[in-house]
Amino acid sequence: MPTDSAQTQIHNIGYRNYDGPRLGRAYARRSLFSQSLRGAYGLGRSAKSKVLPMLLFAVMCVPAAIMVAVAVATKANDLPVQYTRYAIFLQAVIGLFIAAQAPQTVSRDLRFKTVPLYFSRPIERLDYVLAKFAAMASALFLITGAPLVVLYIGSLLAKLDFADQTKGFAQGLVSVALLSLLFAGLGLVIAALTPRRGFGVAAVIAVLTVSYGAVSAVQAIAFNQGSPGAVQWLGLFSPITLIDGVQTAFLGASSNFPGGHGPGSGTGAVYLLVVLALIYGSYAVLMRRYRKVGL
Repeated sequence: MPTDSAQTQIHNIGYRNYDGPRLGRAYARRSLFSQSLRGAYGLGRSAKSKVLPMLLFAVMCVPAAIMVAVAVATKANDLPVQYTRYAIFLQAVIGLFIAAQAPQTVSRDLRFKTVPLYFSRPIERLDYVLAKFAAMASALFLITGAPLVVLYIGSLLAKLDFADQTKGFAQGLVSVALLSLLFAGLGLVIAALTPRRGFGVAAVIAVLTVSYGAVSAVQAIAFNQGSPGAVQWLGLFSPITLIDGVQTAFLGASSNFPGGHGPGSGTGAVYLLVVLALIYGSYAVLMRRYRKVGL
């Protein structure tokens, strides 16, 4: 009978060192951004994951399409709503979108402890945070900017004044860009503080939506008590009223505050500084948060 040594064979299966192109950190960062942005709308995921973000996207755009149809049919001299006020009116829909998608963007990585796997590749903590932040802000900019595009195209079809509509459209885009950065930062910070998606959803809704209702109620009380000056300062305590104040002061928007008493340029500068501080603060908190989980 053959011995064991006679049956032993050595196979050369051709292992070689990889000598092709190495795409590096920039490619990894772009890939993470693209994957996170697609994931915010359920692309590349199950059909069930697409339902809510696509439904909310439609809810944002349908009112704009109806307004355009009315303006064209009635040959109106202006649109029913300013570009800068559209997102304010539909802030609840925006809040639901960020509440649903911010935890999806970061909570799963925390819950299943996959963040260290990202950092095992040519990607660093800075790349991860920037990619997630940019993806969430871009997703919000798409859902808030798309209805403005519908309004703008409709205004041109209705033959409204081109210069006025273009100026209003540009102001609206600046407003929703600032809103997207602020909401994305706050939403991601809240979601990153807990790996439990349900807790994250509830916390984001409370901060972005419930706070608006509470501040609006207190503003109404202050206005009825004859304190219009207090109305302006109370707007500093809610994300959506912060955006309202900034666009009232600097983008020519009419205020949604009680009595229309929005901040002037002086108080508006405080609003702008608070918004920028919250955006930068959100980024700093995310960097600190992922300093721990990335180890």
